[in-house]
Amino acid sequence: GIPEPVRPRVYASTNIILGLGDPEYSGGRGLAEDGVVTRSAALYGLTKVMSAGYELNHLAMKLARKRRRDPGDDLVSALVTANVDGESLTDQEIGSFFILLVVAGNETTRNAMSHGLKLLTDNPSQRELLLEDFDGRIAGAVEEIVRMATPVIQFRRTVTREYEMNGQLYKPGDKVLLFYNSANRDASVFENPDTFDITRSPNPHVGFGGPGPHYCLGANLARREITVMFRELFTRVPEIRSAGEPARLFSNFINGIKHLEFTY
Repeated sequence: GIPEPVRPRVYASTNIILGLGDPEYSGGRGLAEDGVVTRSAALYGLTKVMSAGYELNHLAMKLARKRRRDPGDDLVSALVTANVDGESLTDQEIGSFFILLVVAGNETTRNAMSHGLKLLTDNPSQRELLLEDFDGRIAGAVEEIVRMATPVIQFRRTVTREYEMNGQLYKPGDKVLLFYNSANRDASVFENPDTFDITRSPNPHVGFGGPGPHYCLGANLARREITVMFRELFTRVPEIRSAGEPARLFSNFINGIKHLEFTY
């Protein structure tokens, strides 16, 4: 339900929010001296991120007020008209949820697509296998692309109860980092973990987060988007291939590709 004229602004804002530290988006590291991020550089980048977040929040609340008056067939209308046990989302809550949806839903999926094109280019036998039976193999290809790309690098969690794992005792209040790339290349789980194999089955990757309450809300939408994108690419420009190394996002959170040249 985002009006088309403002979509470029939304796109730019999501880049800034998840590009904190990358000079192309936040500018923060661009002010660094001798390769060391100065306090002024960090503050400059953080200010840009906060400004981008405010802009998205303001846009969402404006859309929410408009959809309350005149609902349509879009996600914002569904959010503002939803009622659970007599409770509805406030404009502020919709603003926060909107940021989560457009940032998390956009960034991770488009990065998986970019990684996917490079993986299919670097592994021509797998590309050929996919195109031999696209409908029969795309589901497995999507899972393997997400496993190999692992768009989210890490998340932090707080331990809620005492637990021992691999000889390490974790206590309530401990802060732990989950490194998804490590889990997705665990040799005790995956045979030949560094090999891109679209026929891999089973494929218990954690690219959408592990099981439990934090599993990706948009996992099935992401699978559909990646499927549709590659179906259209290989239908309209069947010879498309990536060219050269991608320009990667400077981040310890998102395994992002900013630019990827291609040829066809």
